[in-house]
Amino acid sequence: MLGYIVRRLFYAIPILIGVNLLTFTLFFVVNTPDDMARMQLGIKYVTPEAIEKWKVERGYDKPLLFNSESERLEKLTNTIFYEKSISMFVFEFGRSDDGRDIGREIQSRMMPSLAIALPVFVLGLIVYITCALLMVFFRDTYLDFWGVVLCVALMSISSLFYIIVGQFLVSKLWHWVPISGYGAGLDATKFLLLPILIGVISSAGSHIRWYRTIFLEEMNKEYVRTARAKGLSERIVLFRHVLKNALIPILTGAVVVVPLLFLGSLLVESFFGIPGLGSYTIDAIHSQDFAIVRAMVFLGSMLYIVGLILTDISYTLVDPRIRLT
Repeated sequence: MLGYIVRRLFYAIPILIGVNLLTFTLFFVVNTPDDMARMQLGIKYVTPEAIEKWKVERGYDKPLLFNSESERLEKLTNTIFYEKSISMFVFEFGRSDDGRDIGREIQSRMMPSLAIALPVFVLGLIVYITCALLMVFFRDTYLDFWGVVLCVALMSISSLFYIIVGQFLVSKLWHWVPISGYGAGLDATKFLLLPILIGVISSAGSHIRWYRTIFLEEMNKEYVRTARAKGLSERIVLFRHVLKNALIPILTGAVVVVPLLFLGSLLVESFFGIPGLGSYTIDAIHSQDFAIVRAMVFLGSMLYIVGLILTDISYTLVDPRIRLT
């Protein structure tokens, strides 16, 4: 097990380098350090001297990927890509283009993102799996039919619609919770209730249908027919045997949202004015702050890889037939 984890961690290094290289290339296809300097300086007729000074102060005065004027390894190391990327592997994200410490910003904004994403993740799993089990338990009935219809309807509506309608009804019309903002401590609860509710409802349609499909597929397998032949009730077969054997695809689907638990929801945080990592990323994209964008993409990739490793390890806990060798 330990050897497997170590190998997977070593495999992650070239993946992270590739993701970082791709992000770097795509960003500088549409931007140059000069363009970044003009945007950050905010001066209509900025002088070439001010642009050059800005680039030197932030390390953008070197070639992007290859330095033909240097010798040997310095052709690759004396570049913007190398100097901006290598420090991230030790979690030193440096400073943003406007001078703020990125690592400190991530630490301060992580908790608001977790305060939304973690309840949505846990509450969503409970609601989605429970509804899917009930639809399978009452399959081929009106409950199952109208449940599928409702799921399709929920899937057909954009998450932006839920946000706008939720803010209008719950906040503006009924005045139950604030329309946006964030508070410290327990005061944050009133700001988080509506975003959490919208997060659960907006993803309900696709997730419930997906879990329903998984459970229906398990219902047609040999062990289910054997359990029924032994005289076990449908409730015991579904909730004790089918649910247990469906944990592997459930775990596989859950790993997709692991980066979101830390990086937050881009739309929800932006619309509700929550100072999380999602809104931090959106603001960085609007201001074309490459340092922040690069750091958030790197962090998301790393969290996704960690989630995959944890998922593989959890397979051995829910299915004793699987052994990592």
